[in-house]
Amino acid sequence: MTQELRDLRNSILQGRYEDALAIVDELEGMSKQAILRNIQSYLKILLIHLIKNQVEKRLTNSWVASIRNSVREIQKINIKDNKKSYYVNQDEWECLIEEEVIEDAIADASLEVMNGAYNQFQLADLVNRQELMQKAVELLLLTYTYSPKELPRIVAEKLIQLPGAEN
Repeated sequence: MTQELRDLRNSILQGRYEDALAIVDELEGMSKQAILRNIQSYLKILLIHLIKNQVEKRLTNSWVASIRNSVREIQKINIKDNKKSYYVNQDEWECLIEEEVIEDAIADASLEVMNGAYNQFQLADLVNRQELMQKAVELLLLTYTYSPKELPRIVAEKLIQLPGAEN
């Protein structure tokens, strides 16, 4: 990025404004990709814990904390600086999960589910992807409706409905 900033400075100083605008566009794209990677990291953590819950039919306090934290961090990262628009819109979560994150989440969850009893391919056969997607999107959509202060309570209310939460 340092080189891009030098090029941008030189383009402005030399009056090459079209080149400068092209560099700005490139920098914006790089920034958005970094933000999307960050969102995907938290999304993967969210999915791993939802997969563990789905397969093991239980919910530990640490899983609850990880899910809640992931949803909160996604909310913080996803909103743009103008506080009015998002990097990932409400109708884009399923596509993002299906295309980019779910296979990695299953692979990583296979190391943890039932203490690693299943390899990633066996676990992939056990996971109900439709149900997983529904629960993940349901939690993610809360980030558009509730304030950062309200969100943890609302997420907790949703998690109480998961299998094993009664214990």
